[in-house]
Amino acid sequence: MSDCLFCKIIAGEIPSLKVYEDDYVLAFLDINPVKAGHTLVVPKNHAADVSQSSNEDLAQVMGVVRKIAPKIQETVGGDGFNLMTNVGEAAGQSVFHTHFHIIPRFKDDGLPMWPHDGATDEERVALAEKIKENL
Repeated sequence: MSDCLFCKIIAGEIPSLKVYEDDYVLAFLDINPVKAGHTLVVPKNHAADVSQSSNEDLAQVMGVVRKIAPKIQETVGGDGFNLMTNVGEAAGQSVFHTHFHIIPRFKDDGLPMWPHDGATDEERVALAEKIKENL
């Protein structure tokens, strides 16, 4: 038996409030929501994070996100939604199974966006070149 929380949810060993399920993907309400309707979308195949998941699993997950996110937004009366994933503990990942958050947003909901560090054009050009070299 896996120690992965989301694998246990997928297997039905831990209850969840499912909003969508097919052969490849499970979507369920977050137990500690940022906003009403906060939903997690996970591939059924285990991988630690998005950088470890197969292209096929990610395609299945994104198809489900595209299908359910607007309906979640509509259901809760949201004005938009954030779609995000955290990769690594430093980024806030606490369950090491690929998952995406759909977080409905509302005008003036008080949720801050992340701050911007800023960079000069020269710094951005140099960084883009370094990234391309590492690919």
